[in-house]
Amino acid sequence: MTQSPTTGSETLYLREIIAERQAKAEALRANGINPYPPRTARTNDIAAARRPFDQAQEQDLPDPEGGTVTLAGRITSIRNMGRIAFIDIQDDTGQIQVLASQRALGDAWSLLDALDLGDFIEAAGQMIRSRRGEVSVQAESVTMLTKSLRPPPEKFHGLQDIETRYRQRYLDLIANREAKEVLRTRSRVISAMRRFMDGRGFLEVETPVLQSEAGGAAARPFLTHFNALDEPRQLRIALELHLKRLIVGGFDKVYEIGRLFRNEGIGNRWNPEFTMMESYEAYTDYHGVAEMVESSLAYISEEVTGSTRVPWQDGEIDFTPPFRRVTMVDAAKEHVGVDFRDYPTVEAMEDLLREQGIGIPPNAGWGKLFDELVSQRVEPQLQQPTFLLDYPLAISPLAKRTEYDDTLVERFELFVAGWELANAYTELNDPVDQRRRFEEQIRLKAEGDEEAEQMDEDFLVALEHGMPPTGGLGMGMDRLAMLLTDSQSIRDVILFPQMRKLSD
Repeated sequence: MTQSPTTGSETLYLREIIAERQAKAEALRANGINPYPPRTARTNDIAAARRPFDQAQEQDLPDPEGGTVTLAGRITSIRNMGRIAFIDIQDDTGQIQVLASQRALGDAWSLLDALDLGDFIEAAGQMIRSRRGEVSVQAESVTMLTKSLRPPPEKFHGLQDIETRYRQRYLDLIANREAKEVLRTRSRVISAMRRFMDGRGFLEVETPVLQSEAGGAAARPFLTHFNALDEPRQLRIALELHLKRLIVGGFDKVYEIGRLFRNEGIGNRWNPEFTMMESYEAYTDYHGVAEMVESSLAYISEEVTGSTRVPWQDGEIDFTPPFRRVTMVDAAKEHVGVDFRDYPTVEAMEDLLREQGIGIPPNAGWGKLFDELVSQRVEPQLQQPTFLLDYPLAISPLAKRTEYDDTLVERFELFVAGWELANAYTELNDPVDQRRRFEEQIRLKAEGDEEAEQMDEDFLVALEHGMPPTGGLGMGMDRLAMLLTDSQSIRDVILFPQMRKLSD
């Protein structure tokens, strides 16, 4: 008998269970039964089979005449009473009871001795309601579909260990129905975003993940090597610069829902690999983008939850437009009590942070210091959807200046529950100004700012061919899924979050 691999962390008890289940699989083979047949004759999913009975009960009507069905699913409970057995099975749509009797199954009754929790079986028979009122399949045959060698977690009563839930997500999905529903909702959020953008006339596109220069955001990239070309490559940190090339090329409305990679910390709101929706629309500005963001969030919230008001912790978030709008200058005055334009140098901003009791990041320029001030003192106050408008030029190298103040740019960030959810610009389309700003970012990188923007010559060449006035947007889909499912950790809404590798 072939032994399955085990690890040093597995207990002797678990190894004995695996060996016992392997022995059952070998015994089935010895009796001419394949414990892993290639297909099933399933006729219905469980929800479809139950539906006529459930609807009759809801409407206080007699049960329908049960037809013959063949169902399949994972065993979640076995109660063998000697000559009759009650087996609960579950598929993606629901759970149902299988009534199996020795008289109906005949020689096949012995198969039940080989069954364990976690196995997949097929059950064919008549749909009935049991004496205790349970919708059931009165089995005329039971077929093994998959012999599980390992037991399910905690007998399906719920997997509690956080490390195991994230590292072995399949166990989380088996054991925790709530976790499965959260991740299903995430998928619905992505689909609703697509419907909204398509309905607005945007073209969905795909852009390169491997890039010569990963630009479009202030973040450290992951580095790799392109063997065929013998050249270094970086995993993209944003979708922006390639999407804007498409605007140059003549597409007026483009968007991408794509995976980004930033080589930075892991936390409740951060995963180094995450999903962003970025869109670019010609002939609009950040005000037009703000209206689109309001409309999209109201639409997605309605589609996914049935309302624009969604539960959040002990209260709710209201995605009903219009959202509050406040300039960054006024927000700093409101929550910090200062006009940040009165602190134009690194030394002055450092003094302000010290006055506020905020630690000073190492090798930080003025922009990073200001960002630290805002993240500590302003953002946590913005619980309901709020657009912060008109950011300092120093932290916005890709946005166009405001017409009323050359030190500010036409940029907004949307905050919900104290988090940044979206970031948008009136895009800078002056190639000379853009080059100067890239050069300033290079200077900051040379002074130790690892997250400063990189020079992208090909993008600058594209801008020199002319890009129309454009509004651009980036929205974090993982954080949106968190907000619409009342999840406190980004790991709850990512199927396979990044984890430290287990030591051998």
